Amino acid sequence: MSPRAAWRLETLGFTRVYDYVAGKTDWSAAGFLMEGKTASILKAGDAVQGGDVTCSLNETLAVVQARTKAAGANVCIVTTGDGIVLGRIRGRALRGDPDSTAEQAMSPGPTTIRPDTELAEVVEFYGESGLKSVLVTDQDGRLIGTLFIEDARKMLENQVPENPD
Repeated sequence: MSPRAAWRLETLGFTRVYDYVAGKTDWSAAGFLMEGKTASILKAGDAVQGGDVTCSLNETLAVVQARTKAAGANVCIVTTGDGIVLGRIRGRALRGDPDSTAEQAMSPGPTTIRPDTELAEVVEFYGESGLKSVLVTDQDGRLIGTLFIEDARKMLENQVPENPD
C-alpha cells in the first residue's frame, strides 16, 4: 500500500500497518492476481507446468539418472534446499559418469523468466530463438515450473478474444 494509506490506517487505530515498498510490480512478479486492463492478458504463470525433477548439487548423477528415468523426464533442475535454481542437467550431461555429482554435470545459470511475463512476448522471443522451454521462477529465483513454448503458443491460439464494451 502507499505510505499515505499506511499512515491513514495508523491514524484510525490500526497498529500492524506496513508500507509495502516493492509495490504492484513485485506483486505481479510473484504471480498474484491483478485487476484492471492487463488482468486478462495471458502471462507465463498461466502456462507454467510444475512437477519438474529436481536435485541438489551434491547428489550423484546415478541418483539423478534414476530419478529422471522414474519420472519419465529428460531434464533435472539443480536447486538449493530452498528451491533456488542453480543449474540444469540434460542431454549428454544427464547420461554422463554416474559417479560424478550434479554440480559437475549441470549447466549453471539457466535462463529464467517471471510468472508475470506476458505470454505472447515469451512465445515470440523464445520461439524465434528455437528454445523449446524456459524455466519460470519467482523473484527470489525459486523454481515454479517449466513453460513449454509450443504449449504456450497453443494456449495463445485458443484464447477467446475479449468482448469490447
